[in-house]
Amino acid sequence: MWDTVAWQDRGLCRDLDPELFYPPLEIESADQRNARERAAKAVCEACPVQADCLDWALASGERLGVWGGKSERERQLLSATLPHSQSRVAAG
Repeated sequence: MWDTVAWQDRGLCRDLDPELFYPPLEIESADQRNARERAAKAVCEACPVQADCLDWALASGERLGVWGGKSERERQLLSATLPHSQSRVAAG
């Protein structure tokens, strides 16, 4: 089982607007999406729990948002290249 509090409480994103990390409900242009994702990834780059965040997103199959410095598409590609056991680290 994931001890989410252990790493999530230390995330730099914790007190930021979630709209930075998730697509808006309205349509956003490709330029808007790219700018939002770049800004979110800049936060992730400096985050002390970036690796834990990415591991959690891959293991849980998180489909939306920027997690661990990776967009939805980047995580899909990464998951496709990892052996199944590595992309599902969580379990218990």
